[in-house]
Amino acid sequence: MARLYLTTPIYYTNDAPHVGSAYTTVNADALARFHRLLGDEVLLLTGTDEHGQKVADTAAAHGMDPQSWVDQTSAKFEAAWRQLGISNDDFLRTTAPRHRATVQAFLQQIYDRGYIERGLYEGLYCVSCEDYYTADQLDEDRCPIHGRPVVEMAEENYFFKLSAFEEPLLAWYAANPTAIQPEAKRNEALSFIRSGLRDISITRTSIRWGVPVPWDDAHVFYVWYDALINYLTAIDYGRDPERFAHWWPSVHHLIGKEIVRFHCVWWPAMCMAAGIDPPAKVSVHGWLLTGGRKVSKTIAAEGETPLKLTDISLSGLVEDLGADALRYHLLRDTPLGPDGEFSAEAIDARYNADLANNLGNLAARVATVVGSKCGGIGPAPDPDSPLRTLAAEVVDEAVLAWRGFQPHHGLEATWRLIAAANARLEAVAPWKLEPGPEVDAVLGDALEVLRLVAILASPAMPTKCAELWGRLGLDGTPTDHPLFEVSGWGGYPGGLAVHKGDPLFPRRR
Repeated sequence: MARLYLTTPIYYTNDAPHVGSAYTTVNADALARFHRLLGDEVLLLTGTDEHGQKVADTAAAHGMDPQSWVDQTSAKFEAAWRQLGISNDDFLRTTAPRHRATVQAFLQQIYDRGYIERGLYEGLYCVSCEDYYTADQLDEDRCPIHGRPVVEMAEENYFFKLSAFEEPLLAWYAANPTAIQPEAKRNEALSFIRSGLRDISITRTSIRWGVPVPWDDAHVFYVWYDALINYLTAIDYGRDPERFAHWWPSVHHLIGKEIVRFHCVWWPAMCMAAGIDPPAKVSVHGWLLTGGRKVSKTIAAEGETPLKLTDISLSGLVEDLGADALRYHLLRDTPLGPDGEFSAEAIDARYNADLANNLGNLAARVATVVGSKCGGIGPAPDPDSPLRTLAAEVVDEAVLAWRGFQPHHGLEATWRLIAAANARLEAVAPWKLEPGPEVDAVLGDALEVLRLVAILASPAMPTKCAELWGRLGLDGTPTDHPLFEVSGWGGYPGGLAVHKGDPLFPRRR
């Protein structure tokens, strides 16, 4: 049995959850579900990032104190993930006492090992990023991420000696060439390291909304260093050495491409400085785009109309499409890695083609013909079915794809099996035949395909696949047993009552 400690970024609480954060979280959830289906030991972590100047400013703008604001906003994320069926094992808030203790213990360890020192920082700061930039990193004097003007700041800080880890980082990545995927993002991190690392400010005196520095209470930790440490808090770093040792070697961070530098340069260097291994794996995905522009909370430069994903109601999308259909679209149409286009037209096209016409129609047609030709009792599949070889190939391809963090390939393979079952039904046309062995064989094969699809697609659509499973007359759920025990051809036993029910996926406009 393998082990997977899978993490999303923790989401910033200056605004409500949106489709961009849902994209990351749905992918993480589906990957975790598939690994559980494989029989792996899985820990799925998500949560909210609640400190920093931007949160304090947002709370003040709403006439609230920061804690009340983050309590309210964090609850929205938890509600959104429940609505989307996210199966996280932990939801970590950075204002929680356990996290404060971990941050202080971890950074005290780095301080004690001589990698943090006091100094004066002067630089160009983007409040939206909560990050400093050099002049050559700016885009016409504006933040390269948000397109907003930066401000000059100067204050006394404590600095992390990032410069000491240039060679150790290069050596570690040379020894672990697949630690960052895709390769282009690994090369981006390596390029940043090779360009020369400078010591970085990790504390602030200008704000109080943060974790206090244990050796100097005039300072609080800069929000990014607080946030990154959440991955350690969840596995009891500094509190339970056995649990930490159990999970940390199997950590796999899933992140967006805008935070590569934090997770693939700063974070592994911090881990080295504290005397622990860098994170074993980081998978980086692109942005959701609409009209070629990033869809996020706000990215517009001053004077432009913001392109805000919060204008697209996440709960409204779920209510309109259903959670499983939205999950399927996010997983199937935007591969992990490159940017992807987000549009209502793409959602409707994928929904009607894959869910209503292919899967939904197969389930409805099979149930109808079982009712008219077999008295509503599903026959067993043909042991020598022409679909048997394809089914085995699809299972193997799906497992390989999901293990490789490519859900879209896993779903593509699964839908190839659905297409083959539909084609066979069309070719044989059992609704035109008299009841008998030929009808039983083709219907039994289609029921077996639906059984396998209910299992293979369950990480993407857990609710609908469980419903389909029940309609086939099967007990329990598609995930009650490890995949290797139930993925062989012939698992549908026959002799079970098959129910048609309402359309699994009614056609859309």
